[in-house]
Amino acid sequence: MQLLSRRATWRIASVTLLLTVLVIACSAVQTYPHAEPVVATHQSFDYQRDIRPILETRCMACHGCYDAPCQLKLTSAEGIERGASKKQVYDGTRIDDAEPTRLGIDADSTEAWRQKGFFSVLHDANAGAAQQLDGSLLYRMIELGHRNPFPADSTLPEAIKIGTKHTFSCPSPGTFDDYAEENPHGGMPYATSGLSDEEFATLSRWISEGAVTAPQPWNPSAQEQASIERWETFFNQRGAREQLVSRYLFEHLFIAHLHFPDIAGSSFYELVRSATPPGQPAEPLATVRPNDDPGQPFYYRLRPLRETLVEKTHITYALDAQRMDRWQELFLQNDWAVATPPGYAYAERSNPFITFTAIPARARYQFMLDSAEYFVRSFIRGPVCRGQIATDVIRDQFWTVFEDPQQEAYVNDPLYRSLTTPLLGLPGQDSDLSALGAAWLEYSSKRNQYLTLRHDYYVERKPVGADMAEIWDGDGHNRDALLTIFRHHDSASVRRGLWGQVPETIWVMDYPLLERTYYELVVNFNVFGSLSHQAQTRLYFDLIRNGAEHNFLRFVPAQARKALYEQWYQGHALLKDRIAYADVSLDTPVAIRYTEEDTRSNPAVMAAFTRQLMARADTVDSGPDTLNRCPQNTCQRPELSDQQRHIDQLLRPLGQGTAASVPVIALLPEVSFMRIHDGKQRWVYTLVHNRAHSNVAFMFGEDARLQPERDTLTLMRGTLGSYPNFSFDIPLQQLPDFVASLRATRDEAGLGAVAARWGVRRTSPHFWDIMADFRRYVEETDPSQAGLFDINRYQNL
Repeated sequence: MQLLSRRATWRIASVTLLLTVLVIACSAVQTYPHAEPVVATHQSFDYQRDIRPILETRCMACHGCYDAPCQLKLTSAEGIERGASKKQVYDGTRIDDAEPTRLGIDADSTEAWRQKGFFSVLHDANAGAAQQLDGSLLYRMIELGHRNPFPADSTLPEAIKIGTKHTFSCPSPGTFDDYAEENPHGGMPYATSGLSDEEFATLSRWISEGAVTAPQPWNPSAQEQASIERWETFFNQRGAREQLVSRYLFEHLFIAHLHFPDIAGSSFYELVRSATPPGQPAEPLATVRPNDDPGQPFYYRLRPLRETLVEKTHITYALDAQRMDRWQELFLQNDWAVATPPGYAYAERSNPFITFTAIPARARYQFMLDSAEYFVRSFIRGPVCRGQIATDVIRDQFWTVFEDPQQEAYVNDPLYRSLTTPLLGLPGQDSDLSALGAAWLEYSSKRNQYLTLRHDYYVERKPVGADMAEIWDGDGHNRDALLTIFRHHDSASVRRGLWGQVPETIWVMDYPLLERTYYELVVNFNVFGSLSHQAQTRLYFDLIRNGAEHNFLRFVPAQARKALYEQWYQGHALLKDRIAYADVSLDTPVAIRYTEEDTRSNPAVMAAFTRQLMARADTVDSGPDTLNRCPQNTCQRPELSDQQRHIDQLLRPLGQGTAASVPVIALLPEVSFMRIHDGKQRWVYTLVHNRAHSNVAFMFGEDARLQPERDTLTLMRGTLGSYPNFSFDIPLQQLPDFVASLRATRDEAGLGAVAARWGVRRTSPHFWDIMADFRRYVEETDPSQAGLFDINRYQNL
């Protein structure tokens, strides 16, 4: 018996040793040689003038974000010099956190990137001479694409894989021949119409002359430089209060693209913690999260963004004199003190309510409300919302409103605040997979305790129930008070105003919910994190949604709550409700007037609340949604031109029903851009497909929860979304035929016929020009928000 035990022990030890060796071998980072290329004495092209525009109009639409294939980011000279890597940023299976590979932060030279596993796409490090085109991976990729073009306006062969589920091969120079043989249509630009002969010749000659790059110039005016100095002085004040406020602001603005709206042509900037003081080039600290221990003295700096902007990450925030005055008013004019400056330990990182408890809670909430769209946009469009699993726990279209800061409990009642603060910690800091279950139970239990405490407090404070005065009206001027969130299957968008048909659910966010959502999905989220970290983040997002819906139910009649809740949580979600969620109050009253007719059905309840909400916040609504909520098709927007009102009238029937009455709705992609033109001008719209679900309580198994007959379509003027899934180009005189054809479509073959006549397929000779025109439209109508659209999710209709 003892011998068998020793043998078993020996075998276990041997297997453990073998697995350890395999893990180490598989996780080792392959490094690549780096040699300075030999370049031609005479350069025929200037990178910024001649080369960047080609890359911008043909390549950056796929190679501009974290999910750029092979981490090849072409939006800056630094990115193209860094090259590509076989390592994936988005990996939902890794057991441990990955080493971050953020441009401008995690390495400061091309040689350093080679040591992190990136290989050159411009030069063969072993060739060391100009004219070596075959040694350039970029050349070989564009040559492969140029040699094997797709037939114009054709659908792609089934062998061509596109979308987020496609795993890219990421060939290195040494494996390219095999790649090209296996993927004759795998060149660049990938799965689209290719480079023109002139563009191909320009890039080829540039590469043959050494592929010289140059950073985007940054030449701030005296006025802009003065603004930089003024803001850096503000962020680096020495007082304990000032330093705590600056830390709070930094953690809320690190993801922003900052700009000076009162300065024409202002550059965009990012706020960083730098090892160097103002006046010297910024050297960002390479911490994974903005609330990680800096480990050394630092300065807050504004670093210019010397890159092409992409819509996905272009989340803007304006800095001007009014903003500084507002911050002074909120944070530094009140009488408060910092007893002990908070540290950066686990407790402080996981619970910002403890970390910043010295700053008046009312000021923190009002700060977030002032720019509510920015904060919602940051967690809806930020890196956490990439991939279906990340967005599976929200519905496709819903409205978001906020509790009024004059009445919100947490910011106004110190005793209530002291009782609830310990319950507001956030999971996800621990990457240990074995701790996932225990961590989840701990945080979900605390969250449910908080909801129970919150419910009891509001019942005691307002025994007659909630009233509309508890909903923030934007102080009569702030349009961020009413927001619409759209989920596009594996991405999401936000827009000011109440858009689309009246949704099935509405989120009501108080300060703890808004702050927790931001910290969980933005500050504490690590895109390079482990499976455990990502799972905890997304599971908690499910609780956030459930909490916002709980908050909303206070504003509807008690007798209507059960039916609404059961509509939101059908099927297995009712079982999860009993296990994971707090109980819904079905007996507390409401102080809002509802008629008997208003409570006859769930749609009637939602419509009645919508009328109350629009009356409450009428001064900040973006105007009546005459495209999607106009049953008689007689609604008019007087500020629109006669032609656009005519276009609205033609399009409106598409947004009035469900897929049961307009079957094509269930067939359309998530986001379809439309360009309507008459030869002199053009109008841009977006068709947003909203899919109905039996519930959104789970991260997996979505297909089984879809209810396609209940899908709806939202019509939006302008563009919506970072990832268009398709687009249509329609002459104005053909618009009636286009709408009639869509309404007559019953199956995918019918939709294919519509796409063949009016669609802009990936292989269209005009594909890139039309994509560029959508960007130009944004530049003309809302220039500070313009960025490149990402076509990684553009479908093959």
